[in-house]
Amino acid sequence: MLSMQDVLDYCDLDRGEIEAIAEHQHIPMTIAAEMSEVLLCTPEGVCQLHAMIIENMQHALEVGHNERVLDLMQTYEHLQRTHPLPTQH
Repeated sequence: MLSMQDVLDYCDLDRGEIEAIAEHQHIPMTIAAEMSEVLLCTPEGVCQLHAMIIENMQHALEVGHNERVLDLMQTYEHLQRTHPLPTQH
């Protein structure tokens, strides 16, 4: 049986990014990890990943979870560095 760390090691995203997908989609981390690999295959999917984290930040702000906002900001900064938004030609 695979551990959560095994699953994360397989992914091209880090734990915070996978957690953000799971939170946004209301799905388990293992499913979010699988979903992340599909999303990274297309420019549209990368845009969706960015949107998910931004929406999570907006929700955390709305409900006053400031620590979560800070965590998500760091997660988003990492996503921007490793999987930037695609440029349009």
